[in-house]
Amino acid sequence: MELKWKTCLRAGVTIVLLFLVIHYWTTFAGIAGVALGAATPLFWGCAIAYVVNIPMDFFEKFLKAKSKNRIVQKLCRPICMLLAFFSIFLIAVLIVQMIVPELLGCLQIIIEELPEVLEDATLWLEKNLQISALLQGEYSLFQGSETDWQQNFVKIVNVLLNGLGGMMGVASGIISSVFSTVVTLLVGVVFSIYLLIGKEKLGGQFQKLFAKYLPEKVIKKFYYVADILNQSFHSFIVGQCTEAVILGLLCMGGMFLLRLPYAAMIGCLVGFTALIPIAGAYIGAIVGAFMIFTVSPVKAIIFIAYLVILQQLEGNLIYPRVVGSSIGLPGVWVLAAVTIGGGVMGVSGMLLGVPIAATVYQLLKNGVTVP
Repeated sequence: MELKWKTCLRAGVTIVLLFLVIHYWTTFAGIAGVALGAATPLFWGCAIAYVVNIPMDFFEKFLKAKSKNRIVQKLCRPICMLLAFFSIFLIAVLIVQMIVPELLGCLQIIIEELPEVLEDATLWLEKNLQISALLQGEYSLFQGSETDWQQNFVKIVNVLLNGLGGMMGVASGIISSVFSTVVTLLVGVVFSIYLLIGKEKLGGQFQKLFAKYLPEKVIKKFYYVADILNQSFHSFIVGQCTEAVILGLLCMGGMFLLRLPYAAMIGCLVGFTALIPIAGAYIGAIVGAFMIFTVSPVKAIIFIAYLVILQQLEGNLIYPRVVGSSIGLPGVWVLAAVTIGGGVMGVSGMLLGVPIAATVYQLLKNGVTVP
């Protein structure tokens, strides 16, 4: 078998590049990190476009089926895209308007009741621990010469100044982080709009690019895997939203039966946070328990006990059946994917673990062969 010079050249270039990557791995890793950081808004744009595309496709099918007008057909894409963005934004605004005012009201109640609680605590400490005598003993430790008081005063001023500087650093860091996040989301939304408007054109361009530089067998396998991955993510998003609605309604109904306050608001909150698989409802539980605690500590305990039971039922019965059946993944593998994904990548791993596991499961089931 004769070796062609092109084959030898490709092998030599590959070996040299592999050596350079291994030898200068730190430099390559740094460059890759900077590139990925710079491309973060684009990744967010792709994610936003993928999610918004689901309701946008629904609106497009409905509008095209109802109207055959040429102008409507031409304006169908921008109209449906605006409707999709507006629908998601409206749901978020309604949830925020329902939750934030009640949460601020609970904080106001706590602030108003705090002086009385502190007074009661001080009386209890005085009665049981004789705190005044203890403070007098501590006060005697500070009695000394005028020089000692001057030194102590200088120390206190230094501590306050250092603390103020630290607070300013933390505040500036928070402001910078918030501003960076807002800019990233805005750029991501703009990029998603471009993707949604020209998705067919972009798809055609990628097809031409693949056809030019990749073998036909590789292209078929790529489209086969991509199609299964797309179906898994699409079904996962739909199933996750369905499961969140079910959990929110069950939480709301149970709270009404138990006569717990803020039933509608906390039900919506628990349903919204349930979009994070398995663990999301506990986030809503913390906020809900805090709000109910301002009304009645006993009812807050009842709420926590009820939600723990509901979350166990949801995590072991409802979630694997609803989400698992929608993506064609058995319940045991749904739990395994959420557990492993959460342990490896946290919340992102919980969100991505199930559809990725569903894709791998389907590929193995089909024998990883192109029909």
